[in-house]
Amino acid sequence: MSTSQSTSTIVIGAGVIGAAIAYDLQKRGRSVTLIDRDAPGSGASFGNMASIAVTEFMPVARPSTWKQIPGWMMDPEGPIWVSPRYMPRLIPWFLRFLAASRPSAVRRLEAAGAALCEHALADTQALMREIGIVDQMSNAGCLSLYANEAEFQADRERIDMLDRFGFDYDVLDAPAIRALEREITQKITKAVLLPNNRTVADPQKIVLRLVERFEGFGGVVRRADVTGFERDERITGVRLGAGVLRADEVVLSAGAFTARLSKLLGELMPLETERGYHTQIMAPGIEMAHSIIWPAKAFMVSPTADGIRVGGTVEMAGLDAAPDYRRAKITVRRAREALPNLKVEDFTEWMGHRPAFPDTIPVMSASAKTPGLFYATGHGHLGLTYAATCAHLMGDLITGGQPALDMSPYRIDRF
Repeated sequence: MSTSQSTSTIVIGAGVIGAAIAYDLQKRGRSVTLIDRDAPGSGASFGNMASIAVTEFMPVARPSTWKQIPGWMMDPEGPIWVSPRYMPRLIPWFLRFLAASRPSAVRRLEAAGAALCEHALADTQALMREIGIVDQMSNAGCLSLYANEAEFQADRERIDMLDRFGFDYDVLDAPAIRALEREITQKITKAVLLPNNRTVADPQKIVLRLVERFEGFGGVVRRADVTGFERDERITGVRLGAGVLRADEVVLSAGAFTARLSKLLGELMPLETERGYHTQIMAPGIEMAHSIIWPAKAFMVSPTADGIRVGGTVEMAGLDAAPDYRRAKITVRRAREALPNLKVEDFTEWMGHRPAFPDTIPVMSASAKTPGLFYATGHGHLGLTYAATCAHLMGDLITGGQPALDMSPYRIDRF
């Protein structure tokens, strides 16, 4: 690669967030290069739970979580598992997590998540129509399951939050649940239908179609390792193995790997990976229209990718540790409690990295240190949910427009 090559904007990270931003900027007339060391959509955007989850913005950082953390830490099958070897590196992150859990902070964090989710479904539907895959999204919602009144009341905090922000839901009794999904066990006595939480048929296909349309508008995709950056008073280029690619603007949207890149620029961020697992079952022996979650059991089941996908729980073990597929087997075992006829024969297991800030809110921001540098990362479990909205907001921010939302809750220097 010649160091004389130039481009207006470089987007680093070809997951759903980076692909959506690159597509949006290319449409606005920027000359965009999208860079990733792997093929587009092959990370968390491949293995997520295929959910547009507009009601799932409650920050994990909250007072009610504090008393549960010790039990989670001691339970290898709990909803959050922390590797003992990795624990020392997590101490600063957990201290910020506790700070974000203050009652005075929680309402602010809820509002920041709700502001994004209020736009997410309509923005995603519009984007999918635009790129010609609107049929990829289901019209069925998600069912949140409860075996008894105690489980329902334990989830009351989340339901009350939906009331505060005006998100739709319906409480269903046992006959109504079975009318929607006959495979759900009789042990489930109550459910909450979340009608605007939708499932997509294949989340990776969304990324691939975005990249296809991006290239159709003249965008360029490069598969390369980013080794550094060039800058003077502002960002001027990105170092790759074969040289330097010049740029007027650079967007870092490399998911859980973004912190490693920002460190090269002297801008540290408290970004960790919440390692997620799924089991994709291709011959489940049952049919489902709705996705389901069982909060007390910490798993989700989605009909996607021509089968049924089971996922859930969080593992904190860093970017480099080998997968521990016992985590996937735990969620499958729990899924079979909800779906007793589920067959697990033709299946694959997967592990990926979800980017997580301690306050559960993404960074969508200009750099606080380097003009021309922007960040879009930390979307956690909601990358697919937030992608279309994030692309609009970042497009406005980068091109000097007026974003539809107040962007101060998502700034890089809030920590």
